[in-house]
Amino acid sequence: MTASSPEIPVTMTAIEILEPGGPEMLAPATRPVEAPGKDEILVKVAAAGINRPDIMQRQGVYPAPKGVTDIPGLEISGTVAAIGEDVTGWKPGDAVCALVSGGGYAEYCLAPAPQCLPVPKGLDMTQAAALPETLFTVWANVMDRANLQEGETLLVHGGTSGIGTTAIQIGRLLGARVFVTAGTPEKCATCEKLGAEKAVNYHEEDFVEVLKEATGGKGVDVILDMVGGDYIPRNISLLASDGRLVNIAYQKGPKAEVNFLPVMLKRLTITGSTLRIRPVEIKGTIARALKERVWPHIESGDMAPVIHATFPLKQADEAHRLMESGAHMGKIILEV
Repeated sequence: MTASSPEIPVTMTAIEILEPGGPEMLAPATRPVEAPGKDEILVKVAAAGINRPDIMQRQGVYPAPKGVTDIPGLEISGTVAAIGEDVTGWKPGDAVCALVSGGGYAEYCLAPAPQCLPVPKGLDMTQAAALPETLFTVWANVMDRANLQEGETLLVHGGTSGIGTTAIQIGRLLGARVFVTAGTPEKCATCEKLGAEKAVNYHEEDFVEVLKEATGGKGVDVILDMVGGDYIPRNISLLASDGRLVNIAYQKGPKAEVNFLPVMLKRLTITGSTLRIRPVEIKGTIARALKERVWPHIESGDMAPVIHATFPLKQADEAHRLMESGAHMGKIILEV
């Protein structure tokens, strides 16, 4: 089966970015359906997740990597429509979810086969579309980079974001004590229901003071931060000896004035990563770890994606407006 066979249309509806700007710059367009490369799967998309990098791409500050489609969208679910000649283990009709480097806001999307995972038993396509970007990101940073261990403490900034709601559940399943920051009492309550031991309302309390007290003055072992800016020195102050700070975004900017003496005295590790530009082989390794260590917890009901709202594909602009408002708790999904 190829993309030019009778079962697969020649063209599809996709969401284009007309030019850098606000949500109104997202518009439906007709694009060709491409045949999969030898190591790719063509997915008939059922749903696609909205993520902060999509907002940044639309604004013109986070362009797609070289050779990647300009259609936004980093995670999808759907059914296999066609497979490349070297792909094994998948066949047309299989239910799949996948991490992609772009192209998710469309009726069909190409996905590297190593980055594809089966839709977990018990989940529908909308729920499955909420999994890849957050799970790959949390695993790559909390586990692979920070090496979170059972019995350690984890602080997650932005507890009700898609990353946050995922990290809370991953940390809890790994046996860590999980703390979060969030911006309203309702968001704090949601985080604690998901398994956070303590949620700090950053508008009302100093998370450094509150969490130093909560840890008996020790501080926390691992911090997952997407805020940056003035949070950077505060994170360093809060880290316990041998603590690890992992930055995955800089919503308040990448620059800060930092006293590095505590880094030396407490033997701290400061690191960070971005997922989109990493090689397929690395993402495939993460996918295998997720299938082995996380998928059983999803299929048993021990963890589940938190979905705030869904929108039809052609209302991608409204979905972006909601994400930018900061009012959401959990994932925002486009349904195709």
